[in-house]
Order: sequence, then C-alpha cells, then structure tokens
Amino acid sequence: MKRVVNVAEAKAKLSELLEAALRGEEVVIAKRGKPVATLSPIEPAKTRKLGLIDMEIPDSFFEPLPEEELEAWEGR
Repeated sequence: MKRVVNVAEAKAKLSELLEAALRGEEVVIAKRGKPVATLSPIEPAKTRKLGLIDMEIPDSFFEPLPEEELEAWEGR
C-alpha cells in the first residue's frame, strides 16, 4: 500500500511514518503535491560476536593483511 503525505504532515508524524516504512508500507513525501522522497527501511548492519562482546566488525577485519604489514608483524 502506498501512503503519500505532504512535508508538514511528515514533520508532524515522522515517527509514525518510519514505523509504517519498517512494516513494509511505501511512504512517499510530497512537496506541493509532487513526490520528492520515499521512506524505506535500510538493511541492518551485519554484526559478529567477538568473545562476549556483541559489536559491529567490518568484513575487512577478517581479510588477510597486506604482505608489507604481515612482514612487519612477523619481524621480517
């Protein structure tokens, strides 16, 4: 279902509109009757558990080190 709201209503009901978007409802914000933006949910960030701490760790953390840096760690 598509819901079109004007800017003034969007300002007044932003929390409600965000909840609607999270439920999968299409929310369009219009200015003077013309659509200008759409609210939609974003993908949640991937998290990995590191020991007992639940935190965001970028995938790049698990990539191999560049050869130059690896040599420095190994004392070469």
